[in-house]
Amino acid sequence: MDPARRILVALGLLVFAACASAQSASPELVGTLKKAQASGTVLVGYRDASVPFSYLSAEKTPIGYSIDLCTNIVAAMSEEVGRDLTITWVPVTAESRIDALQSGAIDLECGSTTNNPQRRQQVAFSPITFVAGTKLLVRKGSPIQSFRDLAGKTVVVTAGTTNERAMREIARKFNIDFKIVIAPDHADSYARLVNGEVDAFATDDAILYGLVAKNRAQGSLLVVGELLSYEPYGIMYRKGDPELDAVILKSFAEMQDADDLSHIYDRWFMRRLPSGERMNMPMSPQLENIFAALSSKPE
Repeated sequence: MDPARRILVALGLLVFAACASAQSASPELVGTLKKAQASGTVLVGYRDASVPFSYLSAEKTPIGYSIDLCTNIVAAMSEEVGRDLTITWVPVTAESRIDALQSGAIDLECGSTTNNPQRRQQVAFSPITFVAGTKLLVRKGSPIQSFRDLAGKTVVVTAGTTNERAMREIARKFNIDFKIVIAPDHADSYARLVNGEVDAFATDDAILYGLVAKNRAQGSLLVVGELLSYEPYGIMYRKGDPELDAVILKSFAEMQDADDLSHIYDRWFMRRLPSGERMNMPMSPQLENIFAALSSKPE
């Protein structure tokens, strides 16, 4: 081999070695991103009756405010892992959602889940996506206009929600004797109220307005009373996953910078739902401030 060729070969080997060294120095994916890259899919938990956050359309496909946010998160995950990821939809309930996440049955939970200290010991949360609070749904003509009117009444709550704790605390703090019954999901809780089995349904105000809108029940059901709890919602995912932490934060910053967060909110809370009804719930000042703080653009 002539000297010039030996030099070219040597240079080529040096370049290859440098590239290989750079590739090996790049951190390998871990956690949920590694799992998604290997499988090509993200397991997304959804709720079937948390209107307008996460519920089934007339075609039985998951739709809603939280579903749109999660779709954007999965797009950001696709970009991070370098391949298009598909979504596998997995139904969960308020009672099963945390176990499903911890066991790996789902990777993201896209519903109407309150971010509180107790849950943060078990799972991680995205930035706050909504601010709600416990209220009461009653039949039109009911004497119940406040929690103070619940003495001797029966209140249904959905299993696995923070609303049960809120109602038990109200009963204890104000010494009001009312019966609490537990239903497996929001749809069942709603049906028990409509069928006259209970006197009130206690859950987050946005869920109540959504159920009333979806069922076109504005003339027969009323949301009443004071806010009985503070419920900041978020998208759940597994704890101890800093790579996914970063992707989700980046996704929310990009959505805020593109004004997508307000557009997604308006789609589900201000415009007509697929059922034809409107929630008519303008974004609260608290949520506006939360979203504004997510921006990556300097003020």
